[in-house]
Amino acid sequence: MKTIHVVAALILDKGNLFATQRGYGDFKDGWEFPGGKIQEGETPEEALVREIKEELDIVIKINSYFTTINYDYPNFHLNMKCYWCSILEGSPTLLEAEDSKWLTLETIDSVNWLPADQTIIEEIKKIL
Repeated sequence: MKTIHVVAALILDKGNLFATQRGYGDFKDGWEFPGGKIQEGETPEEALVREIKEELDIVIKINSYFTTINYDYPNFHLNMKCYWCSILEGSPTLLEAEDSKWLTLETIDSVNWLPADQTIIEEIKKIL
């Protein structure tokens, strides 16, 4: 089975967590943490800063590593490194996603998370 290496930003602002809704592909309409694939020659951190700039037109600061999710989807294995981040410049502008929300501890379960992202929601709740 093919392994896809990706990174995800857990963007916190004033206790709110940013999530995006996929607008394309097999998992269209599912909610996820923004990010994307690591390109050859990039560190995970470099990939994350680049992906967030491309997807949301903001500059982020990576504050700390959170966890790595390993999840088997039907057609591939996902290896996703997750980092706590904050916004340095700009306001999120959706360049790829269909929708976005700032979620709180009370609203984090109100969206339909993609399966891999869902695996860390309980851990995130302990921090929010």
